[in-house]
Amino acid sequence: MIRAQNVTKYFGGFPALKNISFEVAKGEIIGFLGQNGAGKTTLMRVLTTYLPASAGKVYIAGMDVSRRSLEIRRRVGYLPENPPLYGNMTIREYLKFAARLKDIPHRQQRPHVERVLKDCDLWEARDKVIATLSKGYKQRVGIAQAILHEPELLILDEPTSGLDPAQILQVRRLIKSLEYRRTVILSTHILSEIEQMAQRVLIIKSGEILADSSIENLLKGPGGTSEDGRRVCLRVQGVRLDLEPAIGGIPGIKLARWASENNTHGIDLEMTHPSGDFNELAEKVARAGGRILEIKESKVSLEEVFLQISGNKDLSHSSRA
Repeated sequence: MIRAQNVTKYFGGFPALKNISFEVAKGEIIGFLGQNGAGKTTLMRVLTTYLPASAGKVYIAGMDVSRRSLEIRRRVGYLPENPPLYGNMTIREYLKFAARLKDIPHRQQRPHVERVLKDCDLWEARDKVIATLSKGYKQRVGIAQAILHEPELLILDEPTSGLDPAQILQVRRLIKSLEYRRTVILSTHILSEIEQMAQRVLIIKSGEILADSSIENLLKGPGGTSEDGRRVCLRVQGVRLDLEPAIGGIPGIKLARWASENNTHGIDLEMTHPSGDFNELAEKVARAGGRILEIKESKVSLEEVFLQISGNKDLSHSSRA
């Protein structure tokens, strides 16, 4: 459905995108993940023909974006982070107007408008003036216009921005319902949204793709080295100088973090391959003069993987590209 080849975008002398290449199959839901300023919005604007690339090629449904932009726009639904809405129109008037702009045949306009009003839970508010709506309602109007013409490709930039928890769940269900029927590209910095909705993730930093993988592979741990993505948390009593080499020498276990207070230690372990054995772990701890107080398993989180791949511990301090 999408093929990007060495896409580069300069703003003056600043490279917002640097030789980005990837492919997206029809029916996939792809998450663009990156902190503010990573280049996600710039890439989406290139895909929607809103911005031309400085170099490289983008093909959508086999068509060159730079040569057949009008035809491509008919196949694409786009929700920018701040939807451009006409505040003096009612929701229904705006969607009727959008239907005409999207070349929906006259006889089909009314059923299309009614469908998205219901799908986006806007039916009861359909005759309200847009200027009087909350940010959450405006966001839903933006989603409604994006899916109005039943596009083959749906590109959503921060689709749940400004929504309350109930609305967020509804939008997530709506997006997930499109799986295998439409290709969806979802840009967000909310990792839980990517994990719940996307099949595959592109992690972007400073205009470059650092990772392109399925959620399943990413959750095996950074580099995909963990067989099942297990993280084991221990509380152990004993002398750290004796315990550390004993635990670290067990095949299949990688020491991650220690937090010690006197002779009680909290230890995070990564299971780097399936030979990690709790019986062997307990024996090694005992031989080193230690005692296990607690042992529990957890999954490696997408947040941990993202932070390790991107090399960022603070996602809040940057500006948007």
